[in-house]
Amino acid sequence: MTAIIDYDAGNLRSVEKALKALEEEVVITRDPDVILRADRVILPGVGSFGDAMERLHRHDLADVIRQVVRQKTPFLGICLGLQLLFERSEESPGVEGLGILKGEILRIPEQKGMKVPHMGWNSLKIRPKTRLFAGIADEAYVYFVHSYYLKARDEAQVAASTEYITYIHAAVEWENVAACQFHPEKSGDVGLAILKNFTTWER
Repeated sequence: MTAIIDYDAGNLRSVEKALKALEEEVVITRDPDVILRADRVILPGVGSFGDAMERLHRHDLADVIRQVVRQKTPFLGICLGLQLLFERSEESPGVEGLGILKGEILRIPEQKGMKVPHMGWNSLKIRPKTRLFAGIADEAYVYFVHSYYLKARDEAQVAASTEYITYIHAAVEWENVAACQFHPEKSGDVGLAILKNFTTWER
């Protein structure tokens, strides 16, 4: 069973629908016991970094997420869910992220003729031999909606990158933790294949 963490950050139903299309058993929950017993856990989300961290703390979910990671349950962050795994964001100065991975979230710089937020399809440069992108062709296209991007401290944890005005760490993979800045649930067959790969992960 896959648990989708509900912390009032949106984008839950589209992730649930994608998993059900893969015939996965899925539950949307903020119950710590259900989350900690799940075979896999997903943290989706849209919105601002600071508001999201406030909601995680309000619902006593920040430490639950850290415990999920410590007990080696496969964990996937999506969009804002990726950003929250890191230490800090320019969007919300002074707010600490979960700090599960090292790095920071930066504002996409302005460039004449280019729009921010970045909305649309971009190709991925995929690092070989990652589990999340097994069987996915390099330069595959996925769908992004974001104004801030990840700069991970450890390049070895970067599973895929893309370019939009700047060089963007588009996905990470480290031990039992993976995360995507893009939306696999909105990325057609490629996105479903990525989610399918995640559903094969075991503790």
